[in-house]
Amino acid sequence: MSNINIEKMLNIYNYFDGIIITDEKGVIQYYANFRTDVYNLRLDEIIGKTILEIHPEMKKEDSTIMRVLETGKPIYDHVEHLTSPHGDTITNICSTIPIHQGGKIVGAIDFSRCIDDRVHVDVERKKIVLPSINNDTDSMYRIDNIVTTSKKMNEIKNIIPLIANTDSPVMIYGETGTGKEMIAQSIHTAGNKSSKRFVSQNCAAIPETLLESILFGTEKGAFTGAEDKPGLFELANGGTLFLDEIISMPLGMQAKILKAIEEKRVRRIGGNESISFDVKILSALNQEPRKCIREEKLREDLYYRLSTVFIEIPPLRDRIADIPVMVNYFIGHNNIKMNKNVMGISEDAMKIFMNYKWPGNVRELKNIIEGVFNIIGSEMITLEELPAYMLNHFHDEHSELMDIDDNLSLLERLEEYEKRQLVMALDSTRNVTEAARKLKISKQSMSYKILKYGLKTKSKKSKNFD
Repeated sequence: MSNINIEKMLNIYNYFDGIIITDEKGVIQYYANFRTDVYNLRLDEIIGKTILEIHPEMKKEDSTIMRVLETGKPIYDHVEHLTSPHGDTITNICSTIPIHQGGKIVGAIDFSRCIDDRVHVDVERKKIVLPSINNDTDSMYRIDNIVTTSKKMNEIKNIIPLIANTDSPVMIYGETGTGKEMIAQSIHTAGNKSSKRFVSQNCAAIPETLLESILFGTEKGAFTGAEDKPGLFELANGGTLFLDEIISMPLGMQAKILKAIEEKRVRRIGGNESISFDVKILSALNQEPRKCIREEKLREDLYYRLSTVFIEIPPLRDRIADIPVMVNYFIGHNNIKMNKNVMGISEDAMKIFMNYKWPGNVRELKNIIEGVFNIIGSEMITLEELPAYMLNHFHDEHSELMDIDDNLSLLERLEEYEKRQLVMALDSTRNVTEAARKLKISKQSMSYKILKYGLKTKSKKSKNFD
């Protein structure tokens, strides 16, 4: 990919209005629209259809997506004309790149920018002049940034607009690296407080001795060196306050937080004035809250106050169907960021990804792909670029691979081992749900693998799973 093309992609990527990801047939799998004032089709009117079905007035040769899927070559800065649901003509600048996996085209990703009064375009030169954007919310996550095929994650995406415009507190539970702050920011940007401040604080990062002054503020003279300084509740007034890792707070501080939230008033340290605030409270923790209550890490009354709406983010190992989608997403992101042209990931490497437990979840996946991009010298991610700990972990966890036919390829050996584990789990349990629980995967993943390997589950006594 040439430097000029990278520059063009950076212009589109940084200021896009829409993203479409399709499979190899052009069927849309992911859609993000940041200009609902121009184009306001619902997700259910788009997902599962091709661009030609959505816009019957468009010919195949006029669609950058269909052309890229056919030729395998990226298209940059193409001017495309569409008809909106209201009958208006929409003119977009589109840049579309193919997604490769195992040497094959498995889809395409399309970035588009609407041409309107914000953007001046010289169509002949195809030069884009864009305004600088200083609004903080433009750098924050939005619902459409949540890339997923998971039923559970899509349910979370669907409830975000419903809860974003209420004053009710929201508690987000998920393991480290699952994307709790992404969900929190998406709630803020989807709501009526989006033009106000989003104040985020990791409670584990504050020493206990400073926690109270940071949360509630200080008055000059309260202690040596103290100055007039607002606390987080004041700073977030009118907007959103996100308290991450709340179980890091001492129980005494949790009681003070509870009192402030219930009264919607705070008093600075050393001050006499009671200051009111209007803030939507979001909180997060990386341990199961009931367990935290039993272990006296979380006050039960604070839990009830903060969990009016409760969101649980599933770990990546329970939504393995998201792994290929995220891998391709981060490959595209790092191609642009690092000026590279990585086409995809080999089947052997993807098999390692699909069987890895991902203790660091999405954050770990993101960092691994970025690390690979620092050392890769080819167009395909292979086993050679993967970190040693992933391969060592796989070897330690799958020592049974040693008794599988050495003449098989690594991919075939991995599949044979996986099939054996599925058969044993199904043979030792009563049903698919119990087998999935034993293997610590979701029922959806278990059903997918049973179908993939053609296993039979009619009877516990039947061992003919082949």
